[in-house]
This record gives sequence, C-alpha cells and structure tokens, in this order.
Amino acid sequence: MATIDFDTTAYDAPVRSSFDPLPPGDYAIIITSSEAKDTKAGTGQYIELTLQVTEGEYAGRRIWERLNIHNQSKVAEDIARAQLNGIAQACGVEPLRETEQLHDIPLILCLDLDRRDPTRNKIMGYKSAGAASKAKPAAKAVAAPAKRAWER
Repeated sequence: MATIDFDTTAYDAPVRSSFDPLPPGDYAIIITSSEAKDTKAGTGQYIELTLQVTEGEYAGRRIWERLNIHNQSKVAEDIARAQLNGIAQACGVEPLRETEQLHDIPLILCLDLDRRDPTRNKIMGYKSAGAASKAKPAAKAVAAPAKRAWER
C-alpha cells in the first residue's frame, strides 16, 4: 500500500465521456492504433482498429473496428478484407503492407445505429477526408418549361 497526502478537494473531477452510441452521420476520424489478435476460439485472427473522432461535438470519442482477416467463414473474411480495402483507399495507402500505415491519416467514418442493438453503432463505411471538403457540384440551371399549345 502507498501512503500519499493528496487533497481531492483541490481538483475538479474529470468529465467522463459517454459510452452512448454516436448519432448516425459522418465523422472526421483518425486511426490511432491497430493490433492483430487471435479469435477467442483460436481458429482465426482479426485486426482491431482504434478510431478517434477528431472534430466537432464528439471530438476525442473512440470507436473500435474488428476485421476478421483470417476466419473459418469465407464470407466473414471477404467482408473484412473489403472493409480494410475501403479504409486503405480512404487513407490513400496503396499498397497496404502494415496496418500502421493507416495511423494518423484523416478520413471520414460513416456511422449508423445497429438495427439489432440500437445501443451500439454500426460502421457503414469510410470516405477520404478530401471527399468531405470537395465543393458540391453547382446545380444545373433548369430551363423554363416550354409553353403548351393551349397557353399563350
């Protein structure tokens, strides 16, 4: 046991972050860490990514993504590899040799609520951070409709 003389009244308590799901929408993020881990069953491997929101009201919030890159289910592998490809493209990293290549590159995370469990978020995809800042194309001018035969 350590004996310390610490006056807790001299400091404000830190603000706790909520673990509620984020509202559906697009969020500016970076990948702060990545790690390859074995599945609980020991029959596969996944990459766990830690994502951090970098802007707006939810700046600092973290989200975790797990990508089943080696799995008994070919479908699970295909989904994970497609997601990893989307992340790499959004980051502008080609070819991807190490997951650390994805760290600290701004990108956009598209989030929704999980339909089966609305207390959790579901990652819908990733976009390049440059895609969010590109100006939307100007609306085309709509010509006035031609007068009909009975109109003067």
